[in-house]
Amino acid sequence: MISIKDVEHVAKLARLELTEEEKTTYAKQLGDILENFNQLKELDTSGVEPMFHALPITNVMREDEIVTPPGSKILLENAPAEENGYFRVPKIGE
Repeated sequence: MISIKDVEHVAKLARLELTEEEKTTYAKQLGDILENFNQLKELDTSGVEPMFHALPITNVMREDEIVTPPGSKILLENAPAEENGYFRVPKIGE
């Protein structure tokens, strides 16, 4: 069971301000969630193979291609300011 103190601790970590009513509500809801997980512990899963995803999916990956990066002229075309082949940016205070 989740206590009000547990809810207050989590709320503090999350920087949440909760009313007393919300604390009571969340304590009950979180307790119910944990109870559901406890029920799952009772299931016989000895014949169940572990899985990472419920559906048999695979990543669709493209082949790596070696490409030549664009030259500095192309990269600097959209720069708001350029100086001697470099981006010009405002000076930041020291």
